[in-house]
Amino acid sequence: MKDRASVVLERCDRLAGISEERGAITRPYGSRAMREVNDLVSGWMREAGMTVKRDPFGNLIGLYEGTGEKTLVLGSHLDTVRDAGRYDGTLGVMVVLACVEELRDRGERLPYSVEVVAFADEEGLRFGATLLGSSVYAGAFDAALLDLEDAGGVTLSRAVRDFGGDPDALERATRANEDLLGYGEVHIEQGPVLDEKGLPVGVVTAIGGQSRLVVRFTGEAGHAGTVPMERRRDALCAAAQFVLDVENAARAEPEAVATVGEISARPGASNVIPGEVEHSLDLRHPDDASRERLRDRLEQRAGEIASSRGCAHGWRMRGETPAVRTDPQLTALLERAVESVGLDAHRLVSGAGHDAAQVSALAPVAMLFVRCEKGISHHPAESVDKESVSAAIQVMGRFLTLPELSSSSTPGEST
Repeated sequence: MKDRASVVLERCDRLAGISEERGAITRPYGSRAMREVNDLVSGWMREAGMTVKRDPFGNLIGLYEGTGEKTLVLGSHLDTVRDAGRYDGTLGVMVVLACVEELRDRGERLPYSVEVVAFADEEGLRFGATLLGSSVYAGAFDAALLDLEDAGGVTLSRAVRDFGGDPDALERATRANEDLLGYGEVHIEQGPVLDEKGLPVGVVTAIGGQSRLVVRFTGEAGHAGTVPMERRRDALCAAAQFVLDVENAARAEPEAVATVGEISARPGASNVIPGEVEHSLDLRHPDDASRERLRDRLEQRAGEIASSRGCAHGWRMRGETPAVRTDPQLTALLERAVESVGLDAHRLVSGAGHDAAQVSALAPVAMLFVRCEKGISHHPAESVDKESVSAAIQVMGRFLTLPELSSSSTPGEST
């Protein structure tokens, strides 16, 4: 019989083969690939002895019933970025599923139920707004987002309905929290700390806050051969200057990171001066006040650049997520579980956003990071080793059976 870690890795490989793009792993919300992945994972959940359902957004929820009235939620996401790696999100769902399978094989029922949630949209690939699945689950969904359109002009509202959900029910789809002990998430680190320290797992103490924006510069299109340089209102040059200023500003702010990952210039011809440019802006910082100051300084700078170049500018917020500290009690228990299997419970902060940040509004949260080779993520070269996966399964299995867990937190409280 194969060991659990091998099964987890094989399942990640199998899910990686389900994609919207040939030769790449791409699973946006509501896609054929997401539907196929949900169907496959729901089958594995049922085989593990779980009852399975989907909420009005399409989040997949499996329940392994216990003997008591309380519930511990474990989860991560199954959607991806474009041309993704095979472990971001997916590994976390497969690890906790393996833990439930161990309970089934032992014929063991815990003093509480285990709810495994596979969120349908964490990355925001299709509509540009991240953490949508967990925002619905946690009661933080903004109905105004239903008017967002994808590249083909399909609204989020239509996509939810096409995916078998109910857009009118999303604001009421909050998971009740009266029975919740907390939420635990397993995720690859997406950074180099554990790999450099030679540690298979680590315990997360905080998740950095994020600001996600769309910036637009509007100048005037013109003939590339006839408009003199001194009379040009080139929107792309304004954007280019701003992008470099973003980089410099983030370097000058300790612990800040800033990224421009999407950019489009119109009309988009080689012999036409760009008249309009729109690009993304992703700001992150473990301290919300510092992030907000950086955001406001950059908005002012965008206006200054636009004015100096005879352009107009737009500044639109896609979404903001505050920094979140994991729950001290759950985190202490997770550390104990790590140490109980003979490992160092190294603490670290996550610069990446996670579903746990949204669920923290609903229940106490804890996170376990798994070593990611060289810290590479959001890339096909994303890699984990069997030793680290095995360690994660052992840690979470021990965490689930700690006797203190069933009384560790007051339902609905978080810090």
